[in-house]
Amino acid sequence: MAEKAEYVGLSYAEVETRKVRGESNEALPPMTRSFKQIFLENSLTLFNFINIIIAGFVIYTGSYKNLLFLGVILVNTAVGVFQELRAKKNIDELTLLNQAKATVIRNGQQEEILQEEIVKNDLLVIKRGQQIVVDGIVIQTSGIECDESQLTGEVDPILKQTGDMVYSGSFVVSGQALMEATKVGRESYSSKLTLEAKGEKSIYSELLQTMKKVIRILTFGIIPIGTALFMSSLLSDMSVNQAILGSTAAMIGMIPEGLILLTTVALAVGVIRLSRKKVLVKTMGSIETLARVDILCLDKTGTLTSGELKVIQTNVTGGRTEKAFEEMVGRFAHDLQEDNATGLALMESFPKVDEAYPITKTIPFSSVRKWSAVEYDQKGTVVMGAPEYLFDTFTSELTESMRLATTKGLRVLAIASSEASLIDQTLPKGLRLEGILFLEDEIRENAPQTLQYFREQDVEICIISGDHPQTVAQIAKRAGVKGSDQLIDMSKVEDTADYQLLVQENRIFGRVSPEQKRALVEALQANGRTVGMTGDGVNDILALKKADCSIVMANGSDATKGIADFVLLDSNFDSMVGVVLEGRKVVNNIQRVASLYLTKTVYSILLAALFIFISSPYPFQPIQLSPISTLTVGIPSFFLALRPNVSPIKGRFFQNILEPALASGLSVVLFALTILFFGTQLNWTYEETSTITVWMTGIVCFVVLYCISKPSNWKILLMIGALFGNFLILFLFFGRLFSLVSLFQWHLALVYIPLMFLVIPLFYGLKRVMHRLLGNHKHAN
Repeated sequence: MAEKAEYVGLSYAEVETRKVRGESNEALPPMTRSFKQIFLENSLTLFNFINIIIAGFVIYTGSYKNLLFLGVILVNTAVGVFQELRAKKNIDELTLLNQAKATVIRNGQQEEILQEEIVKNDLLVIKRGQQIVVDGIVIQTSGIECDESQLTGEVDPILKQTGDMVYSGSFVVSGQALMEATKVGRESYSSKLTLEAKGEKSIYSELLQTMKKVIRILTFGIIPIGTALFMSSLLSDMSVNQAILGSTAAMIGMIPEGLILLTTVALAVGVIRLSRKKVLVKTMGSIETLARVDILCLDKTGTLTSGELKVIQTNVTGGRTEKAFEEMVGRFAHDLQEDNATGLALMESFPKVDEAYPITKTIPFSSVRKWSAVEYDQKGTVVMGAPEYLFDTFTSELTESMRLATTKGLRVLAIASSEASLIDQTLPKGLRLEGILFLEDEIRENAPQTLQYFREQDVEICIISGDHPQTVAQIAKRAGVKGSDQLIDMSKVEDTADYQLLVQENRIFGRVSPEQKRALVEALQANGRTVGMTGDGVNDILALKKADCSIVMANGSDATKGIADFVLLDSNFDSMVGVVLEGRKVVNNIQRVASLYLTKTVYSILLAALFIFISSPYPFQPIQLSPISTLTVGIPSFFLALRPNVSPIKGRFFQNILEPALASGLSVVLFALTILFFGTQLNWTYEETSTITVWMTGIVCFVVLYCISKPSNWKILLMIGALFGNFLILFLFFGRLFSLVSLFQWHLALVYIPLMFLVIPLFYGLKRVMHRLLGNHKHAN
């Protein structure tokens, strides 16, 4: 690379001129929705539209108290907008902290600017791991390799020399260069791509998929059933007003309005909590995905270890003096100027040599090659890399020395020289071993405790690294990884090998190429595992994109942070515990309370369908559903959604929701039909039948609330007791407002008191039946 003084770049006046001409880059698309989008998408929903139509019919009847349900809708919408805006604020703030900068030369000085501040003809310094954000031409380099797979589909890195074009949307795999921006903004090659995301993968969310399934079913059922019930009521000689109130009550009951809200709010709150722990969440659905991860693939360097290498020993073997050997390594390291962990460690340990040699060619380090090289004019070539990638055999003494080093978890590098020149990307002929370097990488202080937590939570750990398998295994053993003796050298594995079998038999993978990392992740997924992947370098990108959930440290490369689902802004592996716990809270608590919302939906649909054929008014009025919804569903759901339920996700999400919902819904239907039978036989008025039906429905819903609140504590019992007390007060003092009659009438008590004793055995009996029926279709989600 040229010294910055050799290139002046644009002046500030020239930069401003280009900005005025519109020749500046564009800002990255925001990760979050705008305020307008959030407000409209929370307000203009199908269910809200249906509720407004229902409200119009209720207004026609003149029974304005039955419009109380609109208050619940307004509160739900307001809460949803508020929580999503809070999540947006946190994500936007963390995104700003994590935003990649571009290094440009202006007025003869290097400076870092935001990507949108790049203008045409800017000179940019690009390095290994960085994403190229504008099109340009390489004006000086000793050789870089770019991954253009997102643009061309070609997975092999492309070698770029001076004069070659580089394109936005690609990233630098190895080396560094100076480029001039030729096309920016909409003119760039990837202007239609999201530069930061580069080929987004879809996030599967069982939560959201289940909710969408419920909405889809209800969308096709609410209006036809409500219309049929209305027509049936008119044909049964009911008044128009009574028919409207009955059918609107049925339709309101079918809408689980709080369920969608709760899912969105729970995920948004999870994002907010994680942001306070310095974790940037790219998509809300990824929180749930990580909660379901049952195997976590870790890249050793920067995850289990600090990633800060230091040279602890040298072994000179080629006949040079130790001083000459150190000068050779120092010259090589400073001439190559690689900013990866190995390069930084070598430049720190071996000072720059005053006497400079003219450089003919360089080959930067690549995860595929496992070596780098510098060719000097008239001075030969120096190569550094993994010993087994440079030489086939070593002396028995050296072999034993390297074996002992790897068993101690040390990284081993060989330094070699040759009189031959570098041709293409191949090793020069006549390589001579000059010496061996031993480097140490410290284990992160809290890594053992973090791994212990995952082990206790039934999350397996798999180490996938480019280092020697013995080194990786030793680090894994010291960190407490289970199965650290189940290791394999992937450099010796044939392309035709059965990867699904490999991932079953091994947990430590060394000498892994980027393509092999991806293949290992795919094999785990093919075996039915939900895979989480951590990494920080360009060699991890393929695997990170393929994994179900990807986690990157903030000190990782721009390219890896661009495709990650999570970015740990403090680069602390410990934060993973908080991320998994938060995900489990969200999934478990939504599963817990979703049954409450669907209970009302189940009995409303069933009752509406039955009363199409029953010559009797629908047993509820709209206003009577409000206290049931509020006291047994709305209020308790928000308390329950905050409980610290961090147990592992066991699957059967849809079935776990449906079991109590179907059992309680069927219970309400059976009690409603029983009450209608006795009311008809005993000549009760509609108000009396309706009152007892509301009372029994509330009792069933409180039993369901107690059931799903387990394990209970005094706070939960106090909450349920307070809510039931309010339900009772409603009957005692606000009966007229809610169209209810007094419960203290002997002819009513003779029916509802015996029925109350049947609630618990009926509900739990039906729940067992539902468990058997749904248990036969565990994978029918």
